[in-house]
Amino acid sequence: MSYAEAVSDFRRRKDEHFAAGRGPIQGEALSHFRGLSYFAPDEAWAFDLPLETPSAGAASEFALETNTGAVRHMALLGSVNVPLPSGEHHRLSVFAPLGEEQPARVFIPFRDASSGGETYGAGRYLDAPMTYSEGENTVRVDFNLAYHPYCAYGDGWTCPLPPAENVLPLAVRVGEKL
Repeated sequence: MSYAEAVSDFRRRKDEHFAAGRGPIQGEALSHFRGLSYFAPDEAWAFDLPLETPSAGAASEFALETNTGAVRHMALLGSVNVPLPSGEHHRLSVFAPLGEEQPARVFIPFRDASSGGETYGAGRYLDAPMTYSEGENTVRVDFNLAYHPYCAYGDGWTCPLPPAENVLPLAVRVGEKL
């Protein structure tokens, strides 16, 4: 299966999940649901990046603000240094639920220049798989799998907001869009 086919399959399964009423779209809106909107896949936005851990080596607790004003406490595992198409790099903080020493997936909330126009204003999320090894832990950062938080679809959801360091200076035109 090609990369584009794998991304399309992921999107098809997500649309089926939502259409079955297991997502944030409910009631009358669900009867009109025909699938989410996405940018075209671009493999140039998929990276395997080393997780850079804090100098002490242990995850620290981090308070993420939310759309409701509540605070969501998560473990700050470290950061990844993302190579941007401009040739520059941008460091993104990487989070996990508190108490998970080696999570299978990590959480990367982000905003970019498309936020508020082409994508949800509060940002998008990545659930990035982790690979652990003795020498280096790796995060699969694939912006093609970026998705809107549930609060983008309606009220009643509490969604963590990206911290200031997770605001990218350019538009990331892959993943889910409005």
